[in-house]
Amino acid sequence: MKKIVIAIDGHSSCGKSTMAKALARKIGYVYVDTGAMYRAVTLFALRHGMIDADGRVDEQTLEASMDQVKVSFTLNAETRTPETCLNGENVEHDIRGMEVSAHVSAIAALPFVRRVMEAQQKAMGRDKGIVMDGRDVGTVLFPDAELKIFVTATAEVRARRRYNELKAKGMDADYDEILKNVQQRDYIDSHREVSPLRKADDALELDNSNITLQQQDEWLMERYLERVK
Repeated sequence: MKKIVIAIDGHSSCGKSTMAKALARKIGYVYVDTGAMYRAVTLFALRHGMIDADGRVDEQTLEASMDQVKVSFTLNAETRTPETCLNGENVEHDIRGMEVSAHVSAIAALPFVRRVMEAQQKAMGRDKGIVMDGRDVGTVLFPDAELKIFVTATAEVRARRRYNELKAKGMDADYDEILKNVQQRDYIDSHREVSPLRKADDALELDNSNITLQQQDEWLMERYLERVK
């Protein structure tokens, strides 16, 4: 069967990464988590003191440092899933905490950050055979992708999933704080000047608020098979 590009866009905490990873593993495609890439840049900025206590970003310093930010993915031998690396360091755990979550939308909205990350992402997809998820994969990165999915769910459902995910990892979590963060990220992602979150005209919408992971995976596999056949 021919190889295609699969673009999965949607709101934060919709489980885009989970479904994209599962599909890529089943069909033998490369998985790229674009959201994790922006989280890695956010972690870089936090580690280097470029975000102050009030959340203000030192944009000038960050822009001058972007040539030092290289994001890649490594395969976990036990789970067979890709994990995020920042300049060769595995930071998969570090980028999932609330401190990064609280600042990632502001970092991802910066035009110079998007330019650098998009260049790295496009390079990953030149040979097709990839599943990529994020906020603007189907509208900006790969507008000609053969299969585009836009995933959504209610803010409350997404906050509860995020809460359960953090607790399962043994991390501190507050549901009300997470819900507020989800709502803030929705607003920022949809209203940013550069590459705002929106559903591509030819994307298929999936509201996974009230379906199981198995139902979601089966639906996605059916859409993939329709495209490659």
